[in-house]
Amino acid sequence: MTSTLHTPTGIAYDRGGPRDDLPIVLIHAGVADRRMWDPQWSALTAERDAVRLDLRGFGESTERPHGALSPVDDVIDTLAGIGLDRCHLVGASFGAGVAVEVALTRPELVDSLLLSAPGGSLIAEATPDLQAFFDAEGSALAGDDLDAAVEANLTSWVDGRHREPGEVDPRLRDRVREMQRRAFDVTADWDDIEEQELDPPALERLAEIQARTMVLVGALDLDAIVDTARRVSDGIPDARRVDWPDTAHLPSMERPGDFLALLRSWLRHGDAAY
Repeated sequence: MTSTLHTPTGIAYDRGGPRDDLPIVLIHAGVADRRMWDPQWSALTAERDAVRLDLRGFGESTERPHGALSPVDDVIDTLAGIGLDRCHLVGASFGAGVAVEVALTRPELVDSLLLSAPGGSLIAEATPDLQAFFDAEGSALAGDDLDAAVEANLTSWVDGRHREPGEVDPRLRDRVREMQRRAFDVTADWDDIEEQELDPPALERLAEIQARTMVLVGALDLDAIVDTARRVSDGIPDARRVDWPDTAHLPSMERPGDFLALLRSWLRHGDAAY
């Protein structure tokens, strides 16, 4: 990471690009941190104002929260602190859930949403494949086996359904392994911290979303995420959905160039043709 900035409350972020257009804000997945956007960052900031941040407990946002953990408040406070009053929000997985909650909490802040493999607070039910992940990760953590816990995440969120680890680019697995292990290390003593939840939950309020929205999902993702993508794209008025048949839970990392093209097209035209 380079040129890291921090908010007064300890949120790490980068900002780059010309300041002559509506900014893009990138929110990472729960198995990653802001480094997941490295493949797009240089090209994106060569042409647009962009911000990427580490949610608290990830990457370089290591400061414990004062009170309940609230990713939504951290995002809103970060954007306010750097003077952004409107932006495009791009969220991956857990970050997509945060993005939707930001749009519900501060609708005037969000011009558009690109939700890649929406998860987190948007997941409606623990399908068998998601429950298998919870069981594997929980068992590993209970035994203080962080390597096994990381591997459980790689199996579910990088390999996905119907693929063996050897079928996935090992460099992708290594990058996610590093970021996920970092999150485990940062939050090792955070068991006493409560998490603030939106009430009513976002899934019950999708019809309130005013921002134009696109949902991207990979066919090799878990059933729970495919179901979530369906619910979100059906529930948000006029949302567009894009399906990639050959990716799992991290489309922007598996097909970085195509994701950048999709994002550019979406920002220019609202086009979901890719």
